[in-house]
Amino acid sequence: MQQLLPDDVIWRNARLATLDPSRSEPYGMLDNQALIVRDSMIVARVPESELPAHPHSIDLQGRLVTPGLIDCHTHLIFGGNRAAEWEQRLNGVSYQALSAQGGGINATVAATRASSPETLTALAEQRLRRLMREGVTTIEIKSGYGLNLDAEEKMLRVAHQLARQHAIEVSPTLLAAHAVPVEFRGDPDRYLTLVCEQIMPSLWQQGLFEAVDVFCENVGFSTAQTERVFQAATALGIPVKGHVEQLSRLGGAALISRFKGLSADHIEYLDDAGVAAMAQQGTVAVLLPGAFYFLQERQRPPVEQLRKQGVPMAVATDYNPGTSPFASLHLAMNMACVQFGLTPEEAWAGVTRHAAHALGRGATHGQLAAGFVADFIVWDAEHPVEMVYEPGRNPLYQRIFRGKVT
Repeated sequence: MQQLLPDDVIWRNARLATLDPSRSEPYGMLDNQALIVRDSMIVARVPESELPAHPHSIDLQGRLVTPGLIDCHTHLIFGGNRAAEWEQRLNGVSYQALSAQGGGINATVAATRASSPETLTALAEQRLRRLMREGVTTIEIKSGYGLNLDAEEKMLRVAHQLARQHAIEVSPTLLAAHAVPVEFRGDPDRYLTLVCEQIMPSLWQQGLFEAVDVFCENVGFSTAQTERVFQAATALGIPVKGHVEQLSRLGGAALISRFKGLSADHIEYLDDAGVAAMAQQGTVAVLLPGAFYFLQERQRPPVEQLRKQGVPMAVATDYNPGTSPFASLHLAMNMACVQFGLTPEEAWAGVTRHAAHALGRGATHGQLAAGFVADFIVWDAEHPVEMVYEPGRNPLYQRIFRGKVT
């Protein structure tokens, strides 16, 4: 039995879905349990019957407790919206015509560049609160709608501001290699020189991001161009990840794995060689069913091959204005099951321990176990499947961040 200290807090009489892979029970489920929290960490998980009397105990009355949810791929910060553009597309206007009119990603870049930090913060807060109300306690936020040094820095500083103002952990990612800005149209390599030689080293030196992302795709950057960015990042000691194999098969996942990247995201066109490379290096597959749905795609990621090779599968919202405007991780979990064939237990692992690994936090986040941060959710629900089965209903009872109710 863990030696209790006077300031410890016991969260008792709970049904724990620990998501601990060392447990054989589905979801790592344990009944009649208690969590002992010291400061901001879980120091023990003990049966209710072994608890001594303690002045600081909270009776959860048999409620379900899970780890806090982790949304490991979002584009939460941007100016404007693309609702009118989406309507035009549904009315038959082609993407090429919209782009020629200044639509697409460059419309969001223009709106983001023109927005003040205060405006971007206010807009992002609305989206963030919706995710927090569903139980999200850790979130990744990418830049990538600035595409120059000042605007990329502005976006990343807004991400840090959100972390300071809200009870949530933010993992900021530099996605300067998201698209070629209009001022470099026709010369992507010159733009990547700016990314590699100015934007990335300057913002890394300021401690504004944790990892570098690249949109490696036939409408983005080639594998050779992506490798150039990864080489520059690696030289600075920066972890890498990437948007890969979403619309075509370029070999981006294998490239990420060669650089021991954190995650390969989207991966609808991932082939067997890419799966094997990811399995060998421990690269996480991040599934993004919101974009798959919104774009009415048909090519599903190779979930069965990922299972067979033991590649961890995370699930995220991919919240963004162009292809996945869904600030609901519960909905993403449901979509991952319905569209991609994940089991509900796999979806839960995908928004907890596997999402934690995708953000380099696998040893500290995403499980209810000793040594993990005390981020957890108390639900008015009998079983974790309920949040996957019925995403419109949110049975959240309490959200605990770093051991405190928020």
